[in-house]
Amino acid sequence: MGNIIFYEERNFQGRSYECSSDCSDIHMHLNRCNSCRVDSGCFVVYDRPNFMGNQVFLRRGEYSDFQRMGSMMGMMGMAVMDTIRSCRMIPMHRGQFRMRIYERENFGGQMHELMDDCESVQDRYYMSDCQSCNVMDGHWLMFEQPNYRGRMMYMRPGEYRTLRDMGMSNIMRISSIRRIMDIC
Repeated sequence: MGNIIFYEERNFQGRSYECSSDCSDIHMHLNRCNSCRVDSGCFVVYDRPNFMGNQVFLRRGEYSDFQRMGSMMGMMGMAVMDTIRSCRMIPMHRGQFRMRIYERENFGGQMHELMDDCESVQDRYYMSDCQSCNVMDGHWLMFEQPNYRGRMMYMRPGEYRTLRDMGMSNIMRISSIRRIMDIC
């Protein structure tokens, strides 16, 4: 089981909120969030309520200045985040990983099944885009650039008829996909 503590101020100061499950709106507990500490497990944090908007994957560790970290991520071509509004705990997964990706919405166009990481969807499968998917086993991260860079989306088991409904601020193209194999 995971545990994350959110703090209103940088450097783990001010009021705090401890969370060990999904939280759809951190602002119900704190006025703002400028730092956090992941004591155990892995989490995906979002810059909008209800698990929407830009996403960042956090593993065990300390994040003392989320605004500064967010701007550095922007310089590296990742999602720019200056606040955390919601979080989702990633459950531990043991066993096989399986995902089917589709070129078009509603499971149309080319289909390919993944069981391992893919550095470049375009190079491996000659797909121009991935617009829907079916996650059968495991938890995955999808990235907008090859080599697991750029903005990302967390995918848990389920059918996703369109990736446009994932709450990203802008539509993104899926270019690489990675399994979450951390000890969460």
